[in-house]
Amino acid sequence: MTRQPASRREWAKLTLSGAMATLFLACGMVCAAGEPAVRPPGWQADPKLLEELHKKNARGEYNEAAVPAYRLPDPLVCEDGSRVTTRQQWEQKRRDETLELFRRTVYGRRPERTGEMRFDVLAKDEKAMEGKATLKRVKITCTDGGRSFAFEASLLIPNGATGRVPAFVLINNREVKSADPTRQTKDPFWSAEEIIARGYAAAVFQTNDVDPDKPDEASRAKGVRGALTSAGKAGEDAWGTIAAWAWGASRIMDYLATDANIDASKVAIIGHSRGGKTALWAGAEDSRFSLVISNDSGCGGASLSRRHFGETIEIINRSFPHWFCGNFKQYGGHENDRPVDQHQLMALIAPQAVYVASADADFWADQRGEFLSLANASPVYALYGYTGLKLDEMPPLETPTIRDRMAYHIRRGGHGLTLYDWQQYLNFADRLWRTERP
Repeated sequence: MTRQPASRREWAKLTLSGAMATLFLACGMVCAAGEPAVRPPGWQADPKLLEELHKKNARGEYNEAAVPAYRLPDPLVCEDGSRVTTRQQWEQKRRDETLELFRRTVYGRRPERTGEMRFDVLAKDEKAMEGKATLKRVKITCTDGGRSFAFEASLLIPNGATGRVPAFVLINNREVKSADPTRQTKDPFWSAEEIIARGYAAAVFQTNDVDPDKPDEASRAKGVRGALTSAGKAGEDAWGTIAAWAWGASRIMDYLATDANIDASKVAIIGHSRGGKTALWAGAEDSRFSLVISNDSGCGGASLSRRHFGETIEIINRSFPHWFCGNFKQYGGHENDRPVDQHQLMALIAPQAVYVASADADFWADQRGEFLSLANASPVYALYGYTGLKLDEMPPLETPTIRDRMAYHIRRGGHGLTLYDWQQYLNFADRLWRTERP
């Protein structure tokens, strides 16, 4: 456990030199509890946007000076107090411990077995997107112990590609028209044309097709949680809806691994808001995703809950009691009692690539908390030889920062997934996968 700097002097230490900042990073430090006299470089909250929030009496805490002092669990310290110094120790011990803590206290446990998988291509259009892509509509069926569940996904593959192509999988938590596979309706939320133009495939599935986004038992019975048995105990660590959606993402990965057009070693999983929370958990549970992207995911996703800024655990569990496992509810108002925080969720994704993005006006998601969470995962990436983000280098608006397999940007505007966001993710993928644009 490491203490958060709480004084101007400690902030000065953070900015003395790159070497000193690296030292603080290795210790897992996070930003100060109060507004520092000398602000670190990079993004700063727009006072006008904050004033608008106060006028609206918006829920949540939006005063940076009110962020409490807190201690983050060190991602490299095991339950028995021993310290991880090698990737082997991380993979053989601490990673499993951390994954277990998230299953038990945050997202719950998915079924232990996948069961028998079946994939049926229900429809195929080789002239989709004005002839630029082939559209497949795929039914995915999972059967286990005499019980089965099926849902559909859509896949656009660029025509004229030579060999297998990488793919982006969007977890769509909005209406179908936000990510219309037929492209009769085009929305920046799913910039499929941009994806195809880069030479990548674009897959999408609807979260409600996997598990309805409603808390009542009747809705639960219609989704995968009603069809397949969780490995956890009801009311405690049985899987919540986010874990169910993440399960769906993994089943799509199962299909992509069988598609002769797809390079299954280069598949990105991306989600916005609740979909972003899902993408992070999917990436933690399933290391086959080579790139994990969180867009404005906030509480229960990328942001540090101990900052108690914007949406909190208490608020999110009251509004969406079905998203997480029952045990997560005990941490509402008691964030410091959590055995983990969200920087450890991103650490679980290592050594695969992770990209976190925020929006200037999206204080509900705690932009600074999202960045700090990503930066505090850097010590785990360092075990694999990758340079991570430093705590004092949150970039200015629309200035993406990339460090090996870690990237972050904050754009202008509010809560949403925009063309600008997609362009940055695709640029990162170009760099990560070393592909050439057609």
